[in-house]
Amino acid sequence: MRRITTWFMTTLSIVVLLFSYRTSTSSAMAPSTTGTTSSGTTSSSSGSGSSSGSTGSSGSSGSSGSSGSSSSSSSSTSDTKTYTGDSVDTRWGPVQVKITVTNGKITAAEAVVYPTENGHDVEINSYAIPTLNQEAVSKQSANIDMVSGATVTSTGYLQSLQSALDQANL
Repeated sequence: MRRITTWFMTTLSIVVLLFSYRTSTSSAMAPSTTGTTSSGTTSSSSGSGSSSGSTGSSGSSGSSGSSGSSSSSSSSTSDTKTYTGDSVDTRWGPVQVKITVTNGKITAAEAVVYPTENGHDVEINSYAIPTLNQEAVSKQSANIDMVSGATVTSTGYLQSLQSALDQANL
């Protein structure tokens, strides 16, 4: 009888510990606000994780959100515009890309929203985001290689980048 009680209490403790374990999908992302201007108005996107896409642990890797915006700012010497792609909800949090286009060429790409909820997200994205940004500028398209080990972020990045390229008609 004593062994059964010990076994039951140990099993119960393990189950409680498993259900109380926090993963990066169990809490909302810290709000990250980026503002872009388009003819005097400001629109912002929030990385709060509570947008219309699913952020559960079901394994689906992403669905497009609808909080994309584009903005343009003209310089007197060249035709420079910025376009912000749709926010794409991934399993680990939203990803959103902003590109700068000068005279029909991508001169800069920047992920303005991406998962930073925990140390693992920060570690992965610290090398994945700069690589994806550089590839987008060098390839001048969304036909870029995904970063090994950052498949979910890469998928969201590619979808948001394609949205920005569509807005720029590239």
